[in-house]
Amino acid sequence: MARAADKIRKSLRLGGKADIQAEEAHDRWEAERLEPLPGAMERKVVLRAEGLTKTYAAVPDSKGGGAGRSDLELFRGLDLEVYAGEMVAIVGESGAGKSSLLHLLAALDRPTAGEVWCGRNRLSAFSAAQAADFRNRDVGYVWQFHYLLPEFTALENVAMPLLARGMGRASALERARTWLGEVGLADRAEHRSGELSGGEQQRVSLARALVTEPQILLADEPTGDLDGKTAETVFGLIQRLHAAHGLTSVIVTHSLEFAGRCGRMLRLREGRLEEERS
Repeated sequence: MARAADKIRKSLRLGGKADIQAEEAHDRWEAERLEPLPGAMERKVVLRAEGLTKTYAAVPDSKGGGAGRSDLELFRGLDLEVYAGEMVAIVGESGAGKSSLLHLLAALDRPTAGEVWCGRNRLSAFSAAQAADFRNRDVGYVWQFHYLLPEFTALENVAMPLLARGMGRASALERARTWLGEVGLADRAEHRSGELSGGEQQRVSLARALVTEPQILLADEPTGDLDGKTAETVFGLIQRLHAAHGLTSVIVTHSLEFAGRCGRMLRLREGRLEEERS
């Protein structure tokens, strides 16, 4: 982590010829994008899961005194279709596998069986580098905890996905500043994460997720660590950005109130997704 942070900070301080070279590399990177996904105005499936099974192997007893944990099967034969422009909520009991499902949709993990498709791209066919590119280009991911790097400012944190893809320092900071404005934090750009409130930290993480202008937003309990009023502010912001930028969004939440404000609510129960009436 320290080595990666040093590399990013060096990128933030570069200018002149080095910045031009970075921009040229970024242009080449952009030219190699995956096939464009359907837009929000098209009634087409963007994310599709077919026959997903996820099983975690048994864990032996560390003391050698007998059996430890047996195989843990979170779901078997799970199917899901998410259409362009939809805002879908996934609810369910703790431990049902909601976060694990989101990890599969983001190519952060691989299923034991079955396939996940994003447009015409089969995620299991991705190499590690292709999966990372997919997340940088097409998916914005928000975690329950913000995971901002404390040694960097809010502006630098938001710019990091752009620097990682090779965008020049000046362009990356300019776009990051625009997105901080989108989440109402333009005046907090030079503050470090420890100087921000919990709600502000999560809004910075939302800007970081969307600064690459992905078409898909995956959010794992984005309001789970926030008090009621702050959670309402953050969820309202997610709704506004979803509509304003034509996103396709899948949100895991324990809040039935927030889930009911999405276009569809699905409940993960006993390894299957069931439609819920809000």
